[in-house]
Amino acid sequence: MSASKQSQIRRRNDPSQSSALRKSERTRQAILDSALDFLWTHPFRELTVGELMSLAGTSRSAFYQYFADLNELMEALLRGIEDDIFAAATAWLEGEGDPIPLLEETMAGLVGVCYRQGPILRAVSDAAPMDGRLEKAWTGFLHDFDVAVTDRIEQHQAAGLIKQFEARPIAIALNRMDAYLLIHHFGRRPRGNQELVQKAILRIWISTLYGDEALAASDSENRSKRRVPKSKNK
Repeated sequence: MSASKQSQIRRRNDPSQSSALRKSERTRQAILDSALDFLWTHPFRELTVGELMSLAGTSRSAFYQYFADLNELMEALLRGIEDDIFAAATAWLEGEGDPIPLLEETMAGLVGVCYRQGPILRAVSDAAPMDGRLEKAWTGFLHDFDVAVTDRIEQHQAAGLIKQFEARPIAIALNRMDAYLLIHHFGRRPRGNQELVQKAILRIWISTLYGDEALAASDSENRSKRRVPKSKNK
């Protein structure tokens, strides 16, 4: 083992170094959380490093230990919400079995993530047309989901679960609908109704991909779950 590698291991195992790393992670997260708090009520163009660090409760100079500028901060926020959405989408994107319950699970997770972090999507999408870096980040964000959904549609077509059609345009249409509906309802306070948004998105996905019969079956099953058994007591 090289001396450099041994030194890295010693630093990682040193309690004082670990404590410093945890403090550093907490400071970075505090900056990200403060940015999200600001974006609930203000557009990205009004954000300044000074105001952000005042919200985070630390010095202005600390910002530059973690981010080169505010654009890099927004890119980090966007990567974070992308990771969270992909984690929520794993059920449908990778799961086996009946796709409808998997899609229901995925949409519940997707809406939950955006209910909590919607201003990030609004801020980046609003700034993208006037900012080359954020436009690239936003385009890449959407592209990643377009590829994932296209691949899953084609897999389900090959398995006979979805009728044959050009998958990519449908994937793009569904993803853009999701993005702008979620931004509209959860991009600022007061937020829209989480349950109603989830139901709307789910209905469109099921009917578009799996057909009206699958949608009717899903509606019937959900009604059965909600039905309250009659009391046997007179």
